[in-house]
Amino acid sequence: MPLILTKDLCKTYNNEGVKTRAVCGVSFSVDKGEFVAIMGPSGSGKSTLMQLLGFLDRPTEGEYFFEGKNSKEFSDDELADIRNEKIGFIFQTFNLLPRTTVFENVELPLLYSNRNFNQKQIREKIKNALVSVSMDHRIDYFSNQLSGGEKQRVAIARALVNEPDIIFADEPTGNLDSRSGMQIMKILQKLNNEGKTIILVTHETFTAKHAKRMARMVDGKIVEDSVIEDRRIAAENEILK
Repeated sequence: MPLILTKDLCKTYNNEGVKTRAVCGVSFSVDKGEFVAIMGPSGSGKSTLMQLLGFLDRPTEGEYFFEGKNSKEFSDDELADIRNEKIGFIFQTFNLLPRTTVFENVELPLLYSNRNFNQKQIREKIKNALVSVSMDHRIDYFSNQLSGGEKQRVAIARALVNEPDIIFADEPTGNLDSRSGMQIMKILQKLNNEGKTIILVTHETFTAKHAKRMARMVDGKIVEDSVIEDRRIAAENEILK
């Protein structure tokens, strides 16, 4: 059973009577443990599709099955729990809270969790998440004291702290230099090798080739879905630079 399955998924926005179809007729699936890149130019619908898959928005047409259950059957509270406990989000702009420490930024998802962690468990989970991205030495730094690459690594730690099944990464290297971007992609590959499902949104061919599979979008539709053959060689060559 696929972790994610969509059938003719569509999203139409209505702005003062003007209808715009951002996603139209998307049917595809993602199995647990896959690393899928959704690639396309600006305006192709890739970020909208990620928002639909991550339950940040609802489709206007079609069906979306998550862990075998139709998403229409989830209540708002159930969707909030899924977003908090089963999904981690990484965004291009980092979305770290200003004037707060690395610890406090990574702690944020735990504050909304229903699992009632005690303070010792919270600190241990935060430390483990930061260790996984080599940022535990910055735990007491404020977010404005970090470089762009460090901010993105903290954002990844925040996405990991609740140990989600799926990581959605929307243009995670878009605001980074090439070396920092390479470090981020190496972390995502490591997480995938450890069993995490990764869904990456990008407009860059090279970034997409770090995934194992690429779904290419044009005008709100998936026009190509293929296995990436040269992923390992391309990634290793860049890491060694």
